Amino acid sequence: MSVEHYENFPVASWLCPPELRPPVRAIYWCARTADDIADEGDAPVAERQALLADYRADLMHAAAGTTGSGRWAGVFDPLAAMIARHRLPVALLAALLDAFDEDTRHAGYADRASLLRYCSRSANPIGRLLLHLHGLDDPLLLQRSDAVCSALQLINFWQDLSVDLPRGRRYVPLADAQAHGTSVEACLQSPHADASRALVRDLCAWAQALMREGQSIALDVPGRVGWELRVVVQGGLRILAKIDAMNFASFARRPRLNGLDHLVVGARALTMRPSLPDSKRPA
Repeated sequence: MSVEHYENFPVASWLCPPELRPPVRAIYWCARTADDIADEGDAPVAERQALLADYRADLMHAAAGTTGSGRWAGVFDPLAAMIARHRLPVALLAALLDAFDEDTRHAGYADRASLLRYCSRSANPIGRLLLHLHGLDDPLLLQRSDAVCSALQLINFWQDLSVDLPRGRRYVPLADAQAHGTSVEACLQSPHADASRALVRDLCAWAQALMREGQSIALDVPGRVGWELRVVVQGGLRILAKIDAMNFASFARRPRLNGLDHLVVGARALTMRPSLPDSKRPA
C-alpha cells in the first residue's frame, strides 16, 4: 500500500502488522477516494458536494451491511467487511467525509481554533481508527494521538504553502497573518520578506509544540505500532527542521526529505526517550 497520495494518512505500511493490513487498506481507500472527489479535477463545487453526499450514503450502507449504489463497490465492499470484523467506529469515518466536504469550499480559517476543529475531522480520526485496530482506547492515548495527528496535518500545511495557496487552499489562520501585518497574498508575492518568514516561523513553532505535546504516545504504545509512531513523529519533526534550515521560506518553495534525512529519522526513532515522568504515563 502506498501512502504518498493521501497526506492525512500517517501510516508507515512496512511497519503495519500483516493481520491489520486489510482494514488499514480499506480505511485508506475510503479516505483517498473521498479526497479525490473533494479536491481533484475541475468539477463544479456543487457537483463534488453531491458526489460526497452519495459517497456518504454508501458509507452508511456499508456500515449497516445493506446494498448501496454500487458506484464505489471497490471501496465499500471490502470496507463493509472490515467494519463488521473489527467494529470500526463509523462516526470516525463520517468525520473524515465532513472534512472533505469542507475542503470543497476552501473558505479559509479565522484563527487557530477553527483550523484545529478542521484537523479534528481531517486528521485525528485516522489516528483514532488505528488505535482502535490495535485495541487501544486509553483516554490519554487518544488525547496524544489527536495532538500528533493535528501536528502532522499542520506540518503538511506549512510545507505546502507554495503549492496550496495558488490552488486556492487557504490554511493560514487569518489572525496569524494579521498579527504579522501581512496577508497570504502578500506572502506569496514576497515570500522572502521578514513578515512572511516570521509568520511561517510562528506557525511551525505551533506545530512543533503540538507534536511535543503528543509525541510520548510513540513510547506508550508497545510493539510495531509504537515503532510506526516513532517514525511518524520523527518524520514530522524533521520536516520542521528542513523548513527552519531554509529560513522559513515555505511561501517560496517546498522542503523535501532526502536519503540522509530518512537516516536521521530512523536513528532518532531508535533513540527516542520518554519525555514525561512515569506518573503521567498511561497504565
